[in-house]
Amino acid sequence: MPSTSLTTDRLRDIGVVGAGGAGFPTYQKLSSQAEVLILNAAECEPLLHKDKELLVHFATEILEGMLQVAEMVAATRSVVAIKEKYTSLIETLRPLANGRGIEIHLLPDSYPAGDEFITVYEVTGRVIPPGGLPGDVGCLVQNVETILNIQRNVPVTQKYLCVVGDVPNPVTLCVPIGTSYRDVFASCGMDPAKVEHVQVGGVMMGKVMQSLDEVVTRTTGGLLCFPHDHVVARKHTATKQQRDLIGKSACDQCSFCTELCPRYLLGHPVEPHVAMRSLEFNRMGNEPLLGSQFCCECNLCTMYACPEDLFPSFATIDNKRQMRAEGKTHQVTGRTDLPVHSMMEYRKVPVSSLIKKLGLAKYKNVGPLTDFGPLPKEVRIPLQQHIGAPAVACVKVGDSVQVGDPIGRAPEGLGVAVHASIQGTVVQVGDSIHIRA
Repeated sequence: MPSTSLTTDRLRDIGVVGAGGAGFPTYQKLSSQAEVLILNAAECEPLLHKDKELLVHFATEILEGMLQVAEMVAATRSVVAIKEKYTSLIETLRPLANGRGIEIHLLPDSYPAGDEFITVYEVTGRVIPPGGLPGDVGCLVQNVETILNIQRNVPVTQKYLCVVGDVPNPVTLCVPIGTSYRDVFASCGMDPAKVEHVQVGGVMMGKVMQSLDEVVTRTTGGLLCFPHDHVVARKHTATKQQRDLIGKSACDQCSFCTELCPRYLLGHPVEPHVAMRSLEFNRMGNEPLLGSQFCCECNLCTMYACPEDLFPSFATIDNKRQMRAEGKTHQVTGRTDLPVHSMMEYRKVPVSSLIKKLGLAKYKNVGPLTDFGPLPKEVRIPLQQHIGAPAVACVKVGDSVQVGDPIGRAPEGLGVAVHASIQGTVVQVGDSIHIRA
């Protein structure tokens, strides 16, 4: 264990951010107290296995990290929220957790169980208010890899991610940050030139890879490969014009998108069918659409719920962004006593059903942790891999760096430092720092 004490300033200096989402700086999340600490081990996106593999290989370190975080935020209850299907892993975890005063809470194998609003409700029965945060109901939710990075207490220079889908051997890898996707695929024995469609992050909420030269960041959770004609590829590559035209012509307002919406079921004013209706009727005035800003973009309505194969999540997201640009917001009440929908327990979507619907059953649903291949000859490390301001470059071309050396210091305001992930020489400084081995 490093001798440097664990403080919020330390977490900022070593660059710990949320490893399972948007990359919110962890030091800021841990600057307030919380009653309940929840380890989010749900990993509800189909085909991904990173968090499970980390718990298989590093359970003791992760549980010790939970104790450290619980002490920092004065939590009186610590809970591992994990899918009940991982029976053998749970059998291993339970005595380790119980011996440390940590609870195990079993989650259903449904999507999106890993959404922190859903996780908090499953574990505590508390509803985070629309537009709110877990802290509003006394909770702190942390990703598995984030806790591992906290426990290790060293500069974050590596990222665990899955390479799965239409690949010869699905795996979980530990990759130097700044490694190109091209090099990641090559390390898996794949010909990068033959890779077709890639979802970065997940089949539901991931983004489409635009270039093999894109790089692994602190928030990259997976590279999911599919043929160009796969339903996942088709859904995520449709243009706005295509989505809007088919929505105008085919939506019959069945409301299935809303009736299965996880946030709607929690009592939030999110109604995707209203966003679809606005495509035809010029937004119908703003008031019925203001709840769109609370959409969590889980894509369940588009990828699963809609029987017409339409794009209600994209319509909702488009409305959310347009209204934000116009400065129009929903009146947030901060209520934590919102009535949960009476059918919520019966409208959870099994991941197995999602896998069938999306044509994923033919792919190997595994991802064992495997050693990464030869280190890349060059990495390109973005100075902004997190919510907040980018790090400020503190190296120049020609500088020699070792793994873990700071190459970008934490900025004023919200942000964290960035570090070298390989030993080498700085060859370019800009929005990213290029290091050649």
